[in-house]
Amino acid sequence: MKHIKYILLSFLIFSTFSCKKEFLNLQPQGELTEEQLTTQDGVEGLLVGAYSLLNGNVNGTYGNYGAAPSQWLFGEVASDNAHKGSSVGDQPPMNAIEQHSPTSTNDNLSNLWDRCFEGIQRCNNTLKILANLQSGNGSAKFADARAKEIQGEARLLRAHYYFFLVRVFKVVPYVTEASSGTFVPNDKDIYPNIVDDLQFAVANLSTIKPKNQKGRVDKYAAQAYLGKVFLYQKKYPEAYDLLNAVILAKPDLTTMPYADNFDITKEDGPETIMSVQHSVGTDGTGGDNGNVGDILNFPYGNTPINCCGFFQPSIDLANSFKVDIAGLPLLDGSYRTNPYKSDFGLTGSAKDNYVVDKTLPFDPRIESTIGRRGVPYRDWGIMAGDTWIRDASNGGPFVAVKNTIEAAQITSGTAPGTTNVTGLNVNLIRLGDVYLMAAECAVEKGDLPRALTLVNIVRARAAKITPQQVNGAPAAAYKVSPYTSFPNDTYARNAVRFERRLELAMEGHRFFDLVRWGIAKQTLESYFSFEGGYFDYLKGISIESRDEYFPLPQDQIDRSKGTLKQSPGY
Repeated sequence: MKHIKYILLSFLIFSTFSCKKEFLNLQPQGELTEEQLTTQDGVEGLLVGAYSLLNGNVNGTYGNYGAAPSQWLFGEVASDNAHKGSSVGDQPPMNAIEQHSPTSTNDNLSNLWDRCFEGIQRCNNTLKILANLQSGNGSAKFADARAKEIQGEARLLRAHYYFFLVRVFKVVPYVTEASSGTFVPNDKDIYPNIVDDLQFAVANLSTIKPKNQKGRVDKYAAQAYLGKVFLYQKKYPEAYDLLNAVILAKPDLTTMPYADNFDITKEDGPETIMSVQHSVGTDGTGGDNGNVGDILNFPYGNTPINCCGFFQPSIDLANSFKVDIAGLPLLDGSYRTNPYKSDFGLTGSAKDNYVVDKTLPFDPRIESTIGRRGVPYRDWGIMAGDTWIRDASNGGPFVAVKNTIEAAQITSGTAPGTTNVTGLNVNLIRLGDVYLMAAECAVEKGDLPRALTLVNIVRARAAKITPQQVNGAPAAAYKVSPYTSFPNDTYARNAVRFERRLELAMEGHRFFDLVRWGIAKQTLESYFSFEGGYFDYLKGISIESRDEYFPLPQDQIDRSKGTLKQSPGY
């Protein structure tokens, strides 16, 4: 983890928590016992191990795409924002996620379940050994202040892992450091447990991070995360207070360039609230601490990073960036009228001679989100269209931008021996997100003027984006204007929700937002009707109540011998 001292911790899932027969009580070779870890260094090492699972990867086990911290698969491909992309035959279980037809044996579900519970176990181990140390069962104990901080960090991380699980599976067992080794039923709402952990973190973490350890969580991360969880519970006043506290403590959002959030050289800036730290090249892991969750999500073909053509923005998402003559989003859904689809469907000379239409009215955030033919793409050159795409008939004409890096950064920003494992961090919560969560709370509390102010600050920052140029002229008729008013609750609610889509597209939020707003069915069925006009595999998909969540991995249910129950409807 960048900015936190690396310790290789795969050996810290130690055997002392399992078999207790006397004749087996020999010290395992290559492992540390509970007694050996009951030191300050041991506890600090365990805590670093709990952080290390944030990237969804256990050393040397690439392929955990479902556990990616970006949540590109469950948060975006399952929504109206993105296609799985690539070819239909590559990673077919992902097709089932996009089409909302997964079975309980889908490996992406197991990836998320296993990696999150691995992280939870590491948090629990940290808390257990810390308690042993503080009770006098080891070497010199921590000062009380540091002990509370460690508890706060571990409990915030545990809350995060559980939050990732409950959003996807709904019914999740809750295991703590005090739990026995037996399976725990998943028959209770675990949100109160998540809230309890986060409240402890808010009460015990400092607003000041240790020097050169920017990856550590702090009080602001705890406040923002607790506010987010309250938002999911529709506890708007509680969420509002926490989110506003973060906003008031931070600089003005408009001073923070939008594109800095996706620049490997500007990570951990003032907009970052909580991020997954990635590093490559200098930590001795060969890329295991890099952003392996997005390893597939680069353009294809003759590009600086050419693997593997997954995670392509939808035609619907591209059109959502259209604006009206006043520079405002088309909240009424008319953005689908005369849809922009780049060169998709063109053939022959029309395809060969395609030139981007510079008169199209767009929000400039489109260029930081979607690579489109005829427009400069980072420093890679002009996006060339199908030669950058694995199979346009399957994934469409667009490619993702936010998860990529500059071509000039490949040597320093990618893992040794590969270009598609980068050191780009993933923002779990950033300040733009906090503004819009607070705006949502303001709407639900009836404070429309405050909601208007917050949304317009986000839009004012977007208006400052430097336009992309093609042959010395802007690549579109870019325009972003503030709302003049929110005339009623319904209009304000739609404006805030649409702004979240524009601001946070391809960052792992969209599907979960649709579910918590209670509009997943209507939004996705409308999307499948539109997008299915271009992709046959999306035609006729209907959304049932069960499709707001995903089935528990069957192997976990089998291992529990019936203790774990399947998600409702599966």
